[in-house]
This record gives sequence, C-alpha cells and structure tokens, in this order.
Amino acid sequence: MLKSEDLKLEGKIIFDDLYRNIYATDASVYRKLPLAVAYPRTKEDIKKLIAYAGKEGVSLIPRTAGTSLAGQCVGEGIVMDVSRYFTRIIQVNKEEKTVDVEPGVIRDELNTHLHLYDLFFGPNTSTSNRCMIGGMVGNNSSGTTSIQYGVTRDKVLEIEAILSDGSEVVFKSLNAEELQLKLQQDDLEGKIYRELCDMLEPEDIRQQIREAYPKPVIHRRNNGYALDEIIRLKPFEPEGENLNLCKLICGSEGTLAFITRIKLRLEDLPPKHSVMIAAHFESIAECLRAVVPVMEHDLFTCEMMDKVILDCTRNNKGQAANRFFIEGDPMAILMLELRSDDEEMLEERKNSLVSVLLRGGLGYAYPVLYGDDIQKALELRKAGLGLLGNIVGDKKAVACIEDTAVALEDLASYIGEFSALMKKYDQRAVYYAHAGAGELHLRPILNLKSSEDVAMFRQITTDVAHLVKKYNGSLSGEHGDGMVRSEFIRLMLGEDNYRLLVKVKSLFDPEGIFNPGKIVDPAPMDTSLRYEKDRKEPEINTFLDFSDTEGILRATEQCNGSGDCRKTHWSAGAMCPSYHATKDEKDTTRARANTLREFLTQSPKENRFDHGEIKEVLDLCLSCKACSSECPSNVDMATLKAESLYQYQKANGTSIRDKAFAYTTKLNSITAVFPWLINGVYRNVLTSGMLKRIVGIAPERSFPPLKPFKKKIAGNGTASSVNTHAPVILFIDEFTRYLDGNVGKDAVELLEGLGYTVTLFKGESGRTFISRGFLEQAAEIADKNIRDLKGMVTEESVLVGLEPSAVLSFRDEYIKMAKDKEAARLLAKRTLLIEEFLAREIQKGHISASQFTSEARQVKIHNHCHQKALSDQKVTFDVLNLPENYKVTIINSGCCGMAGSFGYEKEHYQVSMKVGELRLFPAVRRSEEGTVIAASGTSCRHQILDGTGIRAKHPVTVLREALRMEREYLVG
Repeated sequence: MLKSEDLKLEGKIIFDDLYRNIYATDASVYRKLPLAVAYPRTKEDIKKLIAYAGKEGVSLIPRTAGTSLAGQCVGEGIVMDVSRYFTRIIQVNKEEKTVDVEPGVIRDELNTHLHLYDLFFGPNTSTSNRCMIGGMVGNNSSGTTSIQYGVTRDKVLEIEAILSDGSEVVFKSLNAEELQLKLQQDDLEGKIYRELCDMLEPEDIRQQIREAYPKPVIHRRNNGYALDEIIRLKPFEPEGENLNLCKLICGSEGTLAFITRIKLRLEDLPPKHSVMIAAHFESIAECLRAVVPVMEHDLFTCEMMDKVILDCTRNNKGQAANRFFIEGDPMAILMLELRSDDEEMLEERKNSLVSVLLRGGLGYAYPVLYGDDIQKALELRKAGLGLLGNIVGDKKAVACIEDTAVALEDLASYIGEFSALMKKYDQRAVYYAHAGAGELHLRPILNLKSSEDVAMFRQITTDVAHLVKKYNGSLSGEHGDGMVRSEFIRLMLGEDNYRLLVKVKSLFDPEGIFNPGKIVDPAPMDTSLRYEKDRKEPEINTFLDFSDTEGILRATEQCNGSGDCRKTHWSAGAMCPSYHATKDEKDTTRARANTLREFLTQSPKENRFDHGEIKEVLDLCLSCKACSSECPSNVDMATLKAESLYQYQKANGTSIRDKAFAYTTKLNSITAVFPWLINGVYRNVLTSGMLKRIVGIAPERSFPPLKPFKKKIAGNGTASSVNTHAPVILFIDEFTRYLDGNVGKDAVELLEGLGYTVTLFKGESGRTFISRGFLEQAAEIADKNIRDLKGMVTEESVLVGLEPSAVLSFRDEYIKMAKDKEAARLLAKRTLLIEEFLAREIQKGHISASQFTSEARQVKIHNHCHQKALSDQKVTFDVLNLPENYKVTIINSGCCGMAGSFGYEKEHYQVSMKVGELRLFPAVRRSEEGTVIAASGTSCRHQILDGTGIRAKHPVTVLREALRMEREYLVG
C-alpha cells in the first residue's frame, strides 16, 4: 500500500474512504473508486507521482474542477487535483496579447484579471465561473462565443508539460530549424517528434485522415486526437503554419502528458454595446430553420433553449427572475446577440436581423434585450445543464449524445432524422444548443438504475453515432470522448485511423499511466455506471418529509456533479462559503451530496447515517441554504445536514455543547431574569473564559449580551391615520425576545407609527434545535406554533417576522416536519419577513416617503443567507430606499461566516472569520464614515461587530430612526 511519507510530497496525498468516494464521480454518469487523491504543490511532486505510477503500474487521472460530462476525470488510479495549488496567473503580455497561466486558474477569474489590460480569453463555457484552463485545454472547450472567437485549441500557443518518463517539455510553434533540433534529440521528446512525423509523412495516411475525420467547417470537433489539425501544419502542409503539438495536446483529455503551464492568445475586449433578440418559436423545426439565415448577421451568440429546459426554470428559485423576457409558452428560443462600438449601427443591424426573421415567417415574438438584461438571459441559458437535474425521480436527462456537431447546412436535416430516431425510442429529447456552431446538446431521459434503460442508453448512442457519421459530423463537439464516447471512435474515424491514435498514445505514454481508458482502449460505455443496475433501492426512514424528492436518497441524487458549488467568492452568490474558505472539494455541496449518496446506498449498517465520514463531510457546512437556490438542482444541504445529524446522534448521542446550543432559548429565558448579572459574566475575562472552555467556544469570540424585549404600553392602532388593510401579527422570536429586544421595540414603533394594528406573538421558532439536529424538539415547537397561530393568522392578517432564520423556518422546515401539513402550508403562505411585508405595502401605496425623514444617509445592506435563499434581497433594498435621500447599496457579501452557533465553536472559528474576511468585512471597513450597515440577521450583526468593530443595525431599526413619528417603549 502506498504511503504518503514514501513520496515526500510538498503537497499531500489522501487515502481515506471519504476522499476516495468524493472523487469517484464527476459530472458524468460514471463512478470509479480511485486508489488515492493527490494535491501536488510543485512540479517535483508531479514527477514523483509519475515515477511511482510507472514503477508500480498505477494510473494517474488529472483533474481540475471535475465538471466533465463524459467521465474524463474518473478512474481507479491516483486522482491528481491541481485546482488547489496550480492556480497562478503568471504573466500578462499586453503588447503580444498573451497570458501564461497554471492549469488551475478559473476561466472567469482570469478574465476579471485581464480586464485590467483591456483583454480577455474568448472560449466561454456554461461552467466558466468554476471551470479551469487546464480542463478547458484537456477538453478543447468552446462555449457560447466560439462563432466569434473559436475554441480553446485556437488560443493555446505554448504548453509546458511533464512526459510519462518525468521529463519536462515545452510544446510550441517550431520553425524548420527548431523542428530539426527536436528530431535529433535522444530522449522521449525527440522520439515523439520523429515517430509522429514518420507516421504522418505518407500522403495516403494524411488522405485517410482527411476523409474520415469530421468536416473541417465544423470547428467544434473533438473525436480522438486531433491528427486532422496536425496534418494541416508544416512539414505536412508546405503552406501551413509551423508545427505545434499544442494542437494535439488540446482535447487529449490528460492522456498524453501532464500540463503544468499554458500560454494563451488573448482578444481585445468585445465591442462595448450589445443587443440581444430572444426569438420565440412554436416548434423545434422552425427554430432550426432560422439558424442559417441569422448566422449571416455576424452574431456573437446564437444559442438555443427548448421548452423542457425553460420549464425547469419555472420552479428554480435562482432562475425564475431571469424568465422576465419570455412571452407565452415557446417550444424553443434562439438567443441572438449583436455587438458594436457604434450604437446607431447596432440598432440598424438589430432591425435587419428582426426583419429577416419576419420575412421568413420564423418565430412569433422577438423581445429585445439590452445591458444587464442580456446577462440575465445568458444566466438562464447557462443554468440549463444543471437544471436538467431537477427532474424528480430516477429518470434523468443523460449525457451521452449531448455533444454532437454537424455543419450548419446539415443541421435541419440532421435534426429531422434525429427527432425520428428519438420517436422510435419513445423519447422526448431535450434540445439545448450552441445552434450557431451546429452543436446540439441533445439528452434522452433515461433511468440508468434500470437494465432496460441502460440497454437503451447504448442503443440510442450507437444509432446517433451512425447518424452523425452519415453527415460526417462530430460525436464529440466540446465535451470530449471520455468514458461515454471513446468506444465509438473506431466507428467515427475508421479502424485505420483508430490504430494511428493507439500509436500516438503509445508514443507519448508507453506504460499507459496517464488517464487510461479515455480515447483509446476504452471500456464499454455502459460499464462503471454511477448506479448498480436493477438494484433494490434501500429503504431509508427519515424524520423530515422528503416526499418532494421521493425520499432522502433521491434528494442526494439530485446532485448531477455540475460543480456550481465550486465557484469562488469572486463570483456572485453565497454558495458554498466553506469551500470559499478552504478550497477543499470536501467542503462543497457536491462532495456532501456524493458522500451521503455513497453511504446511504452502500452502508451495511441498520442506521446508514452512522458513519464518521458523513459527520466529517458535513462538519463545515454552515447550513446557509445558498445551495437550495443557487444549485441548479436545488440540493438543500442544510436540510440534509439536519436529518443526518439527527440520525447520527440517535446512534452516537450528543455532547454538552450540542445541548447547550440547542437549548439556548431555554437558557436565555432563565438568565434573562437577571440580564445585568449574566452580561457581567460575559464581559469578565475570567468568567467568560471559563465558560468558553467548558462549552467549547472559541476564546476570541465575544458573547452576545442579553437585551430582553419588554413592552411598556399597548398603543396598538393609535397612530394618527390607522391603516386597516393588513392587521399584523408580529413574531417576537427567541432571538428578538432575549438578545435583540431593541429590534422588537423598533419594529412595534415602526409598524404603529405607520398606522398598523399590531398583535404580538411571542414564541420560539425551533431554529436552534434544527441546526443541531434535535428534530423531535423542533417538531414539537413547529406543531405548537401552527396550532397557536391557526386562529390568529387568517386571510385578512399576516405573520411578520424579524429574524430571517426564525421566521423563514415557517416557510421551509415546518412543512417537512409538521404533523398537520395542510395547516403548515397555509401558514407558510401567510408568513412574511418584515421587509417583504413593508415592500408589499409600499407597492400598494399604503406607505410613502413622506412618512420618513428627508435627511441624506448612506446605507449598505448585508442580507441574511436564509433571506437570499428563501426570499429576496430586493425587498430590503426597496424598503430602505423609501426615505427620499437615502442612498442604498447591497454588499456583494455572500455568507457572513457566523451561521448561528457555527462561528462560536472553537474548531470552526478560523473558518468562520475567513469567510467573513473574503467579502463582507472588507466591504464594511471600506464604508465612508457615517455609513449605516444594515443586517437583518442577529448572527450577522454579531459577526460584523467581532470582525470589524462596527455595530450593524437591523433594517427595521434604520427605518424606525428615519420615521417622523415618535412613540415610547422600554427595553430592559
């Protein structure tokens, strides 16, 4: 057995079952348990691993973000993840328009850096906020912009790599003299050049390649190794460009050499003005007929989405708002983007494009988008692949024929035959396309747990491969061959050309250590699948109701591996804060879902949750719920964690700290009798230090002082102008009641000052129990609240809450654990954040700016994660913008890092503060003097205070201070 100390790596190598299971899958349908997972830090680490692999006959599987759809980074050897350490942008040459990067640089983050130089890297995949340049080279990725900027292969100028014998090489353009020197080298590199040139020198061999490879006009072609590109270069083509083996390495899927550095050709920034026509069509056929005529208009984007994907976006929390431009119920939409530096010319081109569609009778609606609306539409389209995972149940949209590309002139005929083929299999295919490039991401809906559908998986792929070959197209356009399509290379390129590919692989990698089974010598495409065929599905009883996903196991299986949770803090959104801090795959939503799926499926234990690996992988989950809205498959890891903790604790018990945090409300209710005494204990260094040591709280963390809510006078409805439109039941939750009584006071004063009749409902939400996995106690509270509120909350009244994590549990967890589900759902519909209520009343005209101060003030908002996931940030923005001279902005802050009790725990404190330091703390510190920081979460306000020394206010307090009317309440 390999041992870490034997290799003496500067990075590290991990052998435990947790990491092996996490890396057993990517975004494909395949699963192979690796021997180990390595994180090389230096080239020397890579060389040591290559030497070991060669000596012991172990394979090496290169990996960056692991978003591959064809199983490229799944294997039984050592997975080598370069995404942690090989992440430098080494050098930008503005004059030559080039950049040198390591393979772990994220595409979007590279372009953010390049924007400073007025340059950018063109290829743009749907995974661009987490995919890495090394993976883009390995797959020869392209994306939405390829019709203007080409594919990755067109942009790679030089590659530094390590060969299978451990030698370092630089692949680049070689003139005749430089090539001769290479041919004379007495090493593996020299042998590669000599034998490759000898192999391709005969004209009949080159003609054989030309005849069998996809049509050259198809720029998205990725079947096998790119010998068709090499023979267009010198010395094989006298008029060609100089020989550059980067053309061969691109698209080779890590099977030929291990890449350590890449030089890319860059572009000037696109023209600054853009417009998009989102043409709506009543049929797929009509949409495809439009492609050829619109492509004559120098488009920057020509993307297609069909009704299946559009329907997926209806119920996706993160994408519903991006559907604003959709008219009616189209069967397909073509997104057509034009760009120009001349706005007048751009309008003329837009009108010309629309005219072509109208004259051809193509489409029924042509919404025109500008500015940020274009990006919103593109985000809708980018989310398409992941959204397909939202199909509830075992049938899923399966990647197997999703990467076909044909010449544009063949597109309509090809789709006609393809549709007939799908009809033969009783399939309603999903059409998701780079239509302008002739590439369609077509996915059959299959249940790969069923042997019948696995057989259809093979039959459909085989039939489509023959159809693509008929049109001399490419079965692999940009997603690569991997495990799913390598088997069909013989069919696509012919047996003679396949033997050439085997020679290429043997030449570069004679021992077969680099990513075996991809491109050459593949296993059958219907083996090593993620699920065992015809298995008996495990029966897993849960406390929470997972019927909306047909059980907790299928809830984990919703994760298709697309890796959206690997986006970093430089991207918008909060998912996933622990990964933002650690950059460890273990701390992604994907890893947690994979681990749960693995153990819930494979565990021999009666309690399948009783595994330390499950506890470990969930340890840094902050239960922020960002994944429930930002993950295209809406994987709700916070809920999965709550259930997992509950089940794990049934077998292993709970700690003193678990109980202390779970029963915080009970403890606060006792200590609130003497708040001055307890606050003294909290402030005293000796007594607070002793308490922290006993409970396991970080010594650096401050205790939140007790500030109980005490109402002195009634005053309900006594404002000068009583508003009877919406009687308000104000939920004084456990945090407001004992820790933030001043916020409760401000809320009552604000609502009454605005003329609302207020009734108080003092209660506990159960949040502290939910977050610690004490679900039975939480359910008792939920049932009590539902019973108590049944007669209070009616069609004429609403329940309004202040603390997002408390009040939003009424709309979220209560539905999963209440006995009276119907009553829970009814209450959920009538429960609002106070900002939601106020925003609604403003829209109705019941609240106006005249009721607030006209003084000028700067306000910056940090919204609670649960509000971002389950509600809307805009409501807070809207209500704080009501005072006419308030200038309000929302901080792009992600998660604050506190997450209830998480940030108090001594082992989590550093991660908690690191999350805060990524975005929130710097934004708060940069604020001008006098700026008000508004934060709705009690934990968020505490984290901001501990992290910056600045005291944030609840939005209600900000509005109360701006209100013209004064009333008197007491907090003590």
